[in-house]
Amino acid sequence: MTEPADAETRRAVQPVICYPDDTLPRPDLARYRKRRAGMRKVSETLVPPRDARCFDVPAGAAFRITSVEGPQVGDLNLWNADNLDERFFSGKTRALHGTHVSTGDRLWSAFPFLRPMATILEDTLEWYGIDSFGGSVHDVIGTRCDPYTNALLSGGHYHHCCHSNLTRALTNRSGLAPEVAERHIHDVLNVFMCTGFTRDTGQYFMKASPVRPGDYIEFLAEIPLLGALSACPGGDCSSEHSSDTAACYPLLVEVFAPEEKDGWSQPPVSSYDGSHGIGG
Repeated sequence: MTEPADAETRRAVQPVICYPDDTLPRPDLARYRKRRAGMRKVSETLVPPRDARCFDVPAGAAFRITSVEGPQVGDLNLWNADNLDERFFSGKTRALHGTHVSTGDRLWSAFPFLRPMATILEDTLEWYGIDSFGGSVHDVIGTRCDPYTNALLSGGHYHHCCHSNLTRALTNRSGLAPEVAERHIHDVLNVFMCTGFTRDTGQYFMKASPVRPGDYIEFLAEIPLLGALSACPGGDCSSEHSSDTAACYPLLVEVFAPEEKDGWSQPPVSSYDGSHGIGG
């Protein structure tokens, strides 16, 4: 198709940020870190390669995800521990903070709640920034590797995609039937994964994660959380996922809590009245 005469003029229109963050509530990281300094470890969960595990974090406590043996990415789901309907909303987190998250950014919950679930306190890969390919770490643009897309593209039936791993973990933790638990699995924070979009075709890409043993990302739980983390079958995602060929390693989840309960104040849910203009 022939380009119009004013094609370059149209392309040159300046972009506008959809959600200016000037009025977005900012976490008081100094206060949060002071709180974190008084915590002690209360639990740890080792997530095996090509599998997933659930973990619990009380409101006001912290949790840390660490690479412990080799370069490995993880797919993280979060729910309100008291209400699985309130779950992590990667799309709105992306709209508010950008395609990748790091220190000071928050993980937001789904409608109609829309409040911070967790705040990132520390990130040892914050130095990576955005590389020359447009790649960065800890993305909220990918979904999760899943058996449905795998079957669509390859015709195979692979049961250790992150979607299936998370489904098994939630089934085992909650006692829900697998088909019910699966409906609670949602788009993830791709922990340690290095991703972006190609400049020419706009395709989602992955490349070898820069994570090394000892690297971690740490969060403060704003509300009581049930988490599930999958150690992706892609390993460091340098070549492929949804297969048994990549070198894969475990991930460690540690939970830290204050010595005594101190009445942590959870953020309120959205102030929107929920009427949607009906009956008004």
